Amino acid sequence: MDQTAVPTPQSATIAERVAKTGIDEAMIEALVRTFYGKIRDDALLGPVFGAAITDWEPHLQKMMDFWSSVALLTHRYDGRPLPAHVRFDIGPAHFERWLELFRETTAEVCTPEAAAFFEDRAANIGRSIQMGVDFFRKQAAADNAKADNAKADNAKGAMGA
Repeated sequence: MDQTAVPTPQSATIAERVAKTGIDEAMIEALVRTFYGKIRDDALLGPVFGAAITDWEPHLQKMMDFWSSVALLTHRYDGRPLPAHVRFDIGPAHFERWLELFRETTAEVCTPEAAAFFEDRAANIGRSIQMGVDFFRKQAAADNAKADNAKADNAKGAMGA
């Protein structure tokens, strides 16, 4: 019985991407390690990440899995990025700086084609996370306002009774 692998549309897409960009696991590792080295040294982002991450190696591995899943469709990443970001006091300046450092890093460690691929994905991901964080915070503020109004209404009702 012939067990020759049959190319799938996904494998053809990845093969084409690798041929065009040179993206491989080694490039992803260099990108992640270099980028997070910059993050740790950054005046704006370093304190935020430093407060959140005590053991960097598992985080770096998770980020390598994430970018491998994005670029090579390996499906290694299993996480929920939005809840991980909502709990921190981050805003537009943090996202802008994150993307600035990411672009700087791709220029250093990637081919121009790979840099363009990663930068496009990073911009979309950053925008999506920022919108999610903003939405979550607005929703939480609205929920808190409703709860406060309900308490005030209950207090007024109790006083009038």
